[in-house]
Amino acid sequence: MVQLHVKRGDESQFLFNTTVDVSLETLIKEVTALYNGKLKVERICSEIPELADHGITLPPNMQGLTDDQVTDLKLRDEWEDKCVPGGGAVFNKDDTGRRNGHAPNQRMKDVLMKTVEEAKALISKKQVQANVCVTMEMVKEALDQLRGAVMIVYPMGLPPHDPIQMEFENKEDLTGTQASLQVIPEEEAQLWWASKEMQRGKKLQDYVGKNEKTKIVVKLQKRGQGAPAREPVVSEEEQKQMMLHYYRRQEELKKLDETDDDAYLNSEWSDRQALKRQFQGLADIKWRPK
Repeated sequence: MVQLHVKRGDESQFLFNTTVDVSLETLIKEVTALYNGKLKVERICSEIPELADHGITLPPNMQGLTDDQVTDLKLRDEWEDKCVPGGGAVFNKDDTGRRNGHAPNQRMKDVLMKTVEEAKALISKKQVQANVCVTMEMVKEALDQLRGAVMIVYPMGLPPHDPIQMEFENKEDLTGTQASLQVIPEEEAQLWWASKEMQRGKKLQDYVGKNEKTKIVVKLQKRGQGAPAREPVVSEEEQKQMMLHYYRRQEELKKLDETDDDAYLNSEWSDRQALKRQFQGLADIKWRPK
């Protein structure tokens, strides 16, 4: 299997296994789907703590309004009585006015937060350091874990306008958000290797050869963003080791400079009388008081 170390810019994303015979059309599609799937998991994981702290999202026409404004406009959240967390709610007002403040109790909150940590670990960038390849099955498993935890805490489900529910149903609207800049549509995705764009219509072996044990670093790029920066000749870890070696060498040279030039005179090999004492049988005599 060919192992791809996929990066976005200079940041590692994941390891991906494939074969040299794969078409680049298929490869780009698979890598892009995996990348976007990881982003979806990360977006849900960033929203669930808000759900755990402040409950479900208010309807769009009530978000950001004060209690007096809601009363004056005679607005009512019809989902407040439907979407009640299991075990009862604990009121914790959302100062941003985005959520209704009816949060789950501590036990249910712990369920949500523990699941978030488990899901994030599955698709973490640390998997690259552990030499673990991330797959779509792992992304789906993370999504299933998050969906299951939300169902445990909210048996009646979440409102259809809640961003977490919209993510689960693939109806999320990222227009005008920072998250929208991270997503790469499959038709606009490009893979770059060795400062060359890997053209659709070709196979991976047209670029890397037929060795199935090849390991390469590829960069995922959005069309129109230009060529990504080249990979450094020396990796970050190698650079650290080189700096550590140079530091140790400097310390050794510093100690040598501080040492007296005639320090060697204290060595046995510089003793002029050593040979004479050896012939006289006096070499190993040691004096000590009785």
